[in-house]
Amino acid sequence: MTRLAAASLAGTAIEFYDFFVYGTAAALVLGPLFFPTFSPLAGTLAAFGTFGVGFLSRPLGSVVFGHIGDRYGRRPVLFASLLLTGAATVAVGCVPTYDSIGVAAPILLLVLRFLQGLGLGGEWGGAVLLTAEHAPAERRALWASFPQVGPSVGFLLANGVMLALSAALTDAQFHSWGWRVPFWAAGVLALAGLLLRSSLTETPQFKQLSEAGEQARVPFFEVVRGHWRLVLLTAGALSVGYAVFYAVTTWALAHGTEQLDVSRTAMLTCIMAAVAVKGAATPFVAMLGDRYGRRPMCLTGCAAAALWMFPMVALLQTARPLLIFLGFLGALLAFVTMFSVVAAYLPELYEPKVRCTGAAVGYNLGGVVGGALTPIVATAVARGDGPPWGVAAYLTAIALLSLGCFALLPETLPAQARKASAPEPTEAAAA
Repeated sequence: MTRLAAASLAGTAIEFYDFFVYGTAAALVLGPLFFPTFSPLAGTLAAFGTFGVGFLSRPLGSVVFGHIGDRYGRRPVLFASLLLTGAATVAVGCVPTYDSIGVAAPILLLVLRFLQGLGLGGEWGGAVLLTAEHAPAERRALWASFPQVGPSVGFLLANGVMLALSAALTDAQFHSWGWRVPFWAAGVLALAGLLLRSSLTETPQFKQLSEAGEQARVPFFEVVRGHWRLVLLTAGALSVGYAVFYAVTTWALAHGTEQLDVSRTAMLTCIMAAVAVKGAATPFVAMLGDRYGRRPMCLTGCAAAALWMFPMVALLQTARPLLIFLGFLGALLAFVTMFSVVAAYLPELYEPKVRCTGAAVGYNLGGVVGGALTPIVATAVARGDGPPWGVAAYLTAIALLSLGCFALLPETLPAQARKASAPEPTEAAAA
């Protein structure tokens, strides 16, 4: 389990490094480089628009790679998704700017971002099922939480490289070529990830399905026909996690540097420190999910997010790094209370033969609602000199939507699920 968890964590870290480095670049440099004819605000919105395309393609990636995972095994998904995302990310670092090739530059950026999202849409399902289906039932949330640490590690890698380059280079050098270096580095990381995953074995549950010949013929159609309500509920439930995370890591970065005149280095440091604490806390919070249940943790996280969005915006508006960090930390701790257990929760909601497709589609549809729209909506709503209370209201509304969706989902903790489904004993049997 340790080897499997380490390989899953490393793979998701590399995949999310690729995804996050684009988000940071969109907040800092892509607007003026690829949309120079736009105003600063419109350029930022356009850059975040290309950022959002990656979320729109993630559900499609989960359908394509989910089909592979449910028909041919979880293991092939891990290789194909990592290869696709890594190649697309390296290519982004090679795209000429608008000044060199005109309108072809943002079009190429859009296509490559779409491919990034396609690969990442398949990665999560494969990596999570690899650990969840190998793990013992009583520790499933703990072991399945390790792939969930991967996004934090990937984010820290992406922003650490950006921060180092930002500090070491002049603004002219950073805008000229420095921003490309993190994208090129993705090629080396992808090769390392493929090497790590080369020794992984197929999961026991898929082996049983394969030996019995019980794989779904077209998994996506079976999910739509038999589990559409579950997919919509999980998508709505997970949307708050994406909204909170990208409000902190993408919109707040742009807002702090452009509207509040906080230095790029200070904003990146605040965000990275909060993400580091979140990543370290993930396995420990997941252990609570193995003890008390998946659903109670998710409901608690949603409620905490709903209560914290206005204080977070108020702390951000002070433009004081320590207070900004505290605001971000509170938001990400609410986030991790939910997302530390969803890697066990979502697979447990679906039957094994459509699990790779169903869990991944629900997870990535939540990204469309919460991740793709949040930076765009927040940037548009936050116009003006006053505090962006509209952003806080928007995030609170999504948190309440997710709270309602989680309330409609069942508990899946093995001990509690068995107890809930057991028939009531008759009087004679009890005696």
